[in-house]
Amino acid sequence: MKKTILFMALAAMCASCQKTVIDDSESPEQKQITFNIKGDFTLHTSPMTRALTADGKDMTDVWVLDYVGGELQQQIHQTAEDEDFGSPTMSLELGEHNLYFVATRSTGPTLNTSAKTLVFTKILDTFHKALAISVTSGGTESRAVNLDRAVTKLKLNFTDAVPDGTASINITPATWYYGMNYQTGEPVGVMADETIVISVPSSIYGETEQSANVYGFSSATEWTTDIAVNSLDDEDNIIGSANIENAPFVRNRISEYTGNLWTAGSGMTLNLNTDWLDSYEGSW
Repeated sequence: MKKTILFMALAAMCASCQKTVIDDSESPEQKQITFNIKGDFTLHTSPMTRALTADGKDMTDVWVLDYVGGELQQQIHQTAEDEDFGSPTMSLELGEHNLYFVATRSTGPTLNTSAKTLVFTKILDTFHKALAISVTSGGTESRAVNLDRAVTKLKLNFTDAVPDGTASINITPATWYYGMNYQTGEPVGVMADETIVISVPSSIYGETEQSANVYGFSSATEWTTDIAVNSLDDEDNIIGSANIENAPFVRNRISEYTGNLWTAGSGMTLNLNTDWLDSYEGSW
């Protein structure tokens, strides 16, 4: 009788041990968080469209990259066609996460997670945010994330009339940045003497007060570069030119030059512009 009772007790203990092992193997709890992108944006929604707009222009892409302990866990790439564009949702396991957000309308993106960079063929308005969060419980949550502008802008205002036959305005910075480190927001993808071509439509021939905008990535610390500006006709002859020396650039700041391009002997002046942060004044 004693042996039978002992055997039954051991069996009960083993069953209890087996149940404990099964419980320990269950998946860790997660929290589902919807991130609502904020900043210098206007969110337009309707039953048919959803647009994230900055400076009157719609963003086209949003990236979110999730890192835990320095390792990439997951990534989201949204486009303007997505129903939840501008409000990405991620399921995050419990623990410490570092999230990196990029919203842009730049074109030709190349994402390199090994180098932690995002580089474009054409730079347009772009915003960035690094966010550290601690997930301590499961469930669902909604968070606002305020992104900051990651680019600078060169704006050229031409006060003289555009000559007939003008085909393009070619802008060639000695140094320009075409990408960013999505973790730090610092510029990468430097190009030397890369010409940016802006086509000139015949509809503005003879018109004054025309302008051209060029975006580039920048750091929060001022850097300078020389810039050559040339206007070409439809036979690639130079019909107007100007040179800027040591043009200053800082993230979220416009360097705005105003003056004549096609009138011989004229110069252009860098005026104060406060559309973004306070800008610089200077001349060429």
